[in-house]
Amino acid sequence: MTTEENELEQRPLFELGDKVRICQTIRNDGTYFGEARGTILAIPGDEGYVVYIGTFLQRFYIYAVHSLAKGFIVGCRAKELKLLEKNS
Repeated sequence: MTTEENELEQRPLFELGDKVRICQTIRNDGTYFGEARGTILAIPGDEGYVVYIGTFLQRFYIYAVHSLAKGFIVGCRAKELKLLEKNS
């Protein structure tokens, strides 16, 4: 996807309940309350379930991923996730 493309013109790549693996380090950009900006929130290999799908800048989908093992919910872009199991 180029910077000119708008993800919202397509359906989301993931659905609620999909099991996903985080593929990139996710740091707090200042929107995760209670943690300092720059704090690592998730690392490659962390797994969780998509619990919410929102948007950012009217161009990108943001997937809220709940990690049961770590007990947190973190927002991720599609490029930061890999599908492990579709919600059936």
